[in-house]
Amino acid sequence: MIFSDRLFKKVEPVWNSYLEHPFVKGIGEGSLGKEKFIHYMKQDYVYLIEYARIFAIGSAKANDLKTMTIFANLLHGTMNFEMDLHRTYAARFGISNEDLENTEPSATMTAYTSYMLSQAQLGGVENTIAAVLACAWSYNWIGKKLAEWPGALEQELYGDWVKTYSSDEFTTIAEDCIGLINDIAQGKTEDELKKLEEIFVKTSYFEYMFWDMAENISRWPVKELART
Repeated sequence: MIFSDRLFKKVEPVWNSYLEHPFVKGIGEGSLGKEKFIHYMKQDYVYLIEYARIFAIGSAKANDLKTMTIFANLLHGTMNFEMDLHRTYAARFGISNEDLENTEPSATMTAYTSYMLSQAQLGGVENTIAAVLACAWSYNWIGKKLAEWPGALEQELYGDWVKTYSSDEFTTIAEDCIGLINDIAQGKTEDELKKLEEIFVKTSYFEYMFWDMAENISRWPVKELART
């Protein structure tokens, strides 16, 4: 069994729960309220900024030019291809790029990206790819699953979201991440593999929490102080 197969088997119940989540179902069915999607889109935009930093860390920690190049390409794909989707949606809702960048991060977004960044900084390049894998892979997996739902690709509002994450371009991003984790896993001890698996499982949990944050339009569990 290659390492990515082991990882998928471990988190498959969690990922299946994504498809049952009301936010994800709302995208697939086209029934999601716009205010929920706007909150998600803005939070995900600032998430992607931090996500891109992790690819930069991976490129810096890479032990060979091939790995460095893959991380650099993943960084480029995130900051252009994926973030362009958010900028396009923002324009539909009259939200400027500056407003996107100035979004106040929610508690879930902060916790998720802080965990990924800490794991990427604490370990070597193997930690870095383990930290980013669940996001890229699960979004592609969700996109492909939703693309099979009747009418999901043709929806006026959310069809572009499904098309993006099920596309060949995003599939390449996900497959590059999967390929990296399999290459890096070769020769690792079982204890080392378990550590990578733990990072992957926890980030898969965070993915579910992110859908929850979007569905509930949540920010922080305590009253936020006014900004001065």
